[in-house]
Amino acid sequence: MVLTRAPSDTDVSVHSTFASRYVRSSLPRYRMPENSIPKEAAYQIINDELMLDGNPRLNLASFVTTWMEPECDKLIMASINKNYVDMDEYPVTTELQNRCVNMIAHLFHAPLGESETAVGVGTVGSSEAIMLAGLAFKRRWQNKRKAEGKPFDKPNIITGANVQVCWEKFARYFEVELKEVKLREGYYVMDPEQAVEMVDENTICVAAILGSTLNGEFEDVKLINDLLDKKNKETGWETPIHVDAASGGFIAPFLYPELEWDFRLPWVKSINVSGHKYGLVYAGIGWCVWRNKEDLPDELIFHINYLGADQPTFTLNFSKGSSQVIAQYYQLIRHGFEGYRNIMENCHENAMVLKDGLEKTGRFNIVSKDEGVPLVAFSLKDHSRHDEFEISDMLRRFGWIVPAYTMPPDAQHVTVLRVVIREEFSRTLAERLVLDIDKVLYQLDALPSSKLTAPPPVALLPAATLPKNVVVANGHVKKTELETQKSVTEAWKKFVLTSKTNGVC
Repeated sequence: MVLTRAPSDTDVSVHSTFASRYVRSSLPRYRMPENSIPKEAAYQIINDELMLDGNPRLNLASFVTTWMEPECDKLIMASINKNYVDMDEYPVTTELQNRCVNMIAHLFHAPLGESETAVGVGTVGSSEAIMLAGLAFKRRWQNKRKAEGKPFDKPNIITGANVQVCWEKFARYFEVELKEVKLREGYYVMDPEQAVEMVDENTICVAAILGSTLNGEFEDVKLINDLLDKKNKETGWETPIHVDAASGGFIAPFLYPELEWDFRLPWVKSINVSGHKYGLVYAGIGWCVWRNKEDLPDELIFHINYLGADQPTFTLNFSKGSSQVIAQYYQLIRHGFEGYRNIMENCHENAMVLKDGLEKTGRFNIVSKDEGVPLVAFSLKDHSRHDEFEISDMLRRFGWIVPAYTMPPDAQHVTVLRVVIREEFSRTLAERLVLDIDKVLYQLDALPSSKLTAPPPVALLPAATLPKNVVVANGHVKKTELETQKSVTEAWKKFVLTSKTNGVC
């Protein structure tokens, strides 16, 4: 006897995912649903929404890695359930992090003995690394001031106005005065002489940027070191340098090995670098290394034993995944010095291809430098009809995400577009981007200028003078689709112009 039953509302085994009732009705957006749904339906609902995200490979705004080899992807998935903080349970993962710290420290010429281990830590990114480095500088300065019987309640830090927003976060969260060296047109990094002039007895460190977020330029760390050395000798101070090498730390050693910016300079006491940028790892990994043990105060290191053994910890958070640490180790041993150099050379060459293509249009000024992070920052020569925000908006129609932004004070009147060249950005894509920018310029030239004076209200115009395709309702003109889009672009542009740009990344 064959037993059969009619499918009920809850039996979805005979339905396709899209025919089931779970995708026919909308789910609550901001409250947990009352009932469960099948895993296939949950996956499909989420996957469908995610399709509306941009393509990470075409996101030229970001420095963060968006492609890794399949073998590394497998290692990431195999370790995604490991909590890095459980060092006693996952000793091999801990050892891999220590190897990464030592490899990076040697890459940055840390003065280590033959059997000496480096002082450093893996972080969620350069933001956390900078917080930790800043705390170390603040505590060392406070300890020194206390020992001398001097006030220790007004620490400050010297940076350029071009720093990433994480420096502002550090200053605000940990009550340190941020003293910024202003920029000027044509010079978009921190001026070493102005920076050192601003140093006083309350300065905990000078922060130099190896690879400005705005135009990729390397700041002159050696000149800062030399000027600071002279001032320290004259005053008896011991003001140190921290190098924010978030973007340039995995570039300079391979493309510019003779450039002195790291621990070869005596006043450089700590360096941070983003493994998830040109360290070639997906988002979620950064590193901070110190010159020696004396530069990291012991009282900032905590010891715990409730996970099975005594474990030192110096982080702002606690639990975090192990997969990014393992991925960083994979990249370091997979590519080696030779492989990293080849990748960085290729990125630089593709940046030059893009730069040359933009220059041939005759429409742009190149704001970035040839030496630095492989990116191209550029601005329009003629702003009489259109601007960089319109170009950025039009490029999205081709799939490209290219940011437009204004420079920080005192160069806020300068607007630029920026294209970051990552490992996976091929020569073919570079050439295609130039062609698409040409198309955008042609299309913009065919449109009415956004700089023209607004027309008088329709109520003041004779009906006979209105174009036939203009629809009038209640005395108002109904905008065309193109006009609506342009007004949205203008509103977004005004919003960006009134916002601080230090958070561009």
